[in-house]
Amino acid sequence: MFRVACESAASQLFSKSELLALLEETRETNTQLGITGMLLYEGGNFLQVLEGEQEAVMKLVATIKVDRRHKRFNVLLSETSERRLFPDWSIAFRDLTDSTLVGRPGFSQFLNTPFTGVEFSAGLPRCMKLLLSFKKTCNLRS
Repeated sequence: MFRVACESAASQLFSKSELLALLEETRETNTQLGITGMLLYEGGNFLQVLEGEQEAVMKLVATIKVDRRHKRFNVLLSETSERRLFPDWSIAFRDLTDSTLVGRPGFSQFLNTPFTGVEFSAGLPRCMKLLLSFKKTCNLRS
């Protein structure tokens, strides 16, 4: 299993409806490619982890890099693993007021739950530490 973590800035701020459209589009594409992971969005910033076969992941990274919806795209790390961290592909963004999002396939409450610090237990893969750091920053702003 190959895993990569990437960051980028949105070319323009995404509305909730645009994020939900992105969720639908990417879940379908990533399922076809055998790629799972998580995409976090907050205040115009993206952090995502993609995992799957190395060739498929790197091809998707190349596609995202030239996507006009992103700017300042950077690969933060790549690593291999025996297993997937994410059984599915999901997106997380902060919306504490819309209860209809909770049951939506692919929507994660990752950014809507409090950050306690306990999450940084020993043995976490580096990409999970990046996602948790992003979450911590989001919680500091709220």
